Amino acid sequence: MSRLFLAVPAPAKLNLFLHVTGRRVDGYHELQSVFVPIDLADLLDFARRDDGVIERTGDLLGEEEDDLARRAAVSLQEASGTHFGARINVDKRIPPGSGMGGGSSDAASTLIALNRLWSLCWPRARLSELAVALGADVPFFLGPGPAFVEGIGERLTPLAMAVRDYAVVLPQVAVSTREIFADPGLTRDTKATIIAAFSAAQATLSERLFGANDLEVVVRRRFPEVDSAVRHLQHFGPARLTGSGSAVFMAARDRDHAAAAIEALPPGWRGWTVRSLAEHPLAAW
Repeated sequence: MSRLFLAVPAPAKLNLFLHVTGRRVDGYHELQSVFVPIDLADLLDFARRDDGVIERTGDLLGEEEDDLARRAAVSLQEASGTHFGARINVDKRIPPGSGMGGGSSDAASTLIALNRLWSLCWPRARLSELAVALGADVPFFLGPGPAFVEGIGERLTPLAMAVRDYAVVLPQVAVSTREIFADPGLTRDTKATIIAAFSAAQATLSERLFGANDLEVVVRRRFPEVDSAVRHLQHFGPARLTGSGSAVFMAARDRDHAAAAIEALPPGWRGWTVRSLAEHPLAAW
């Protein structure tokens, strides 16, 4: 077994819709969404340490103790009782605060990689028990690919979806998920949908997006930059906020259509042409 894994991908995701269907007594919100992984990804290097130390290097946002990749490693180390440690280096490609799940994906790829590097041989279901405690989006990134998501993000139904091109734009603002969910203007009673309804709408995705993002109205009201980004992409096709933002996406007909929307961005904005993934890149690990 190798003691070193290099350039392990941690893909970003898009929320194709996001419905807030209720609020639980513990304060968490009941959600429905479809998550799709995309080919924009952080890259993680892992080296096994025999002294039990968890070392985090590379791009780091905030305090090391709060970093999700490090927390995932510590959680797996403690739960498994292994005497091994690891050096985890993260090359961040997914913008923080974009709503594309970069930190959660880093955590999931860390669990997958260290499960193999430490020769634990845990099934994904066992890793998922740790993932839920790390964050609502982490279990998705342990799954095989696109998924219909319910609950607080822990109930996942895998979906077979065609690969599709998207234009993604990031306004230069950071959005706090907690603040958006706490906004009194947030709609919390959207009628629940079913997978069949979403599946039936996929053929027309580049002309019309399914459902809505219930957070979008709040985010666009609080952040004019996000509103401007959505309006820009809407000149080219159906556009929407992903997650709680601040990134917005447009479902494109093809790569050239997505590229045209990105080429027309105002100065100072960031944008990518991305493609969805039919399968998570670590699905076979």
